[in-house]
Parts: sequence; structure tokens; C-alpha cells
Amino acid sequence: MGPDDIAAQMEDPVAQRLLWSANPGRLAYVARDGTPRVIPVGFEWNGTTIVIGTVPGATKVGALKTRPAVAMTVDTSPPAWPPNVLLIRGTATVSIVDGVFPEYVAASRRLTPAEEFPQWEASVRALYDRMARIDITPTWVRILDFETRIPHAVEDLARAKFGQGDGPSRPLD
Repeated sequence: MGPDDIAAQMEDPVAQRLLWSANPGRLAYVARDGTPRVIPVGFEWNGTTIVIGTVPGATKVGALKTRPAVAMTVDTSPPAWPPNVLLIRGTATVSIVDGVFPEYVAASRRLTPAEEFPQWEASVRALYDRMARIDITPTWVRILDFETRIPHAVEDLARAKFGQGDGPSRPLD
């Protein structure tokens, strides 16, 4: 998937709605012990990378420095129907920054109730002298809206079951 394809997918209305929603992302990575991990994260899309903040000593920081390949999903929650899903694969870059960086605050603003945010922000600014900033550069993006875009395996099953074509029309994911 080329940069223009990725940019087009990230600008899609479904992707934009999910990227700016109050839904957390779910970040998947491989831990230092070789086992997979999936964790909920607040994030901010800056038009180029997905930005996540955390404690410099967090387990994921060391793991991402060793193995920067990641996957992430942002999706709707019930009762939203049909579900919408943004699937991203990418490469993580970790840097240690002074203080609390703006994207972390912006991401947290979407996830924190408005009446709680001022106290939350003051607490975070008092706590962090330094933060780990994780920038994820997408290398592959897929949107599922379950109206016009469904998983390839479901599409291929329906085609085979209902006689529309001769089975899978492309390699399966």
C-alpha cells in the first residue's frame, strides 16, 4: 500500500469520524518476551502519524524500541450499528520528550469528561517531567463499515455461497 493510498484511506469520512471520536484505540505489539499484547490507548492523529503518550518506563516503550511493528484498531461501540472499524498497521518510533506534549493533552480531552478535564490536566502536568512519545506511521490501512466494505473473508464466502463469481477474487488477508 503506497503513501497516496494510505492518505486517501485516512481521509475517508469513516476513518475521520473514528479518528476524532471519543473511542480509545487498541494498540497491538509484541512484548520483549515475544508474546503479543493489545492495550487500549488514547491517541491523536496529526495528519501524518498517530501519536500516543506514556510513561518513559512503560513496558511498551522498551518493546517498541526493539520491535517497532504495530497494529491498531479504532472502532465503534454498541449500540452503534452497523459497526465501523479502522484497521492500521504501521511502524512505531519512540522519543522521550520534556513535559506533557500537546497531542497527549488533545487525545485525553476526547476521553475525559469535560467537568473532570481541568483537574486531570493539572494532575498530569504535575506528575510528568518527561514523557515517552510514540509516533506510529501507517504502512497499511483498511476501513470496514459493514455496508459497502466488509472483511474479505465474508465477501468471499458470500460470493461462493450465493454464486456471484467463482470464489475468492484475491489473496485472503
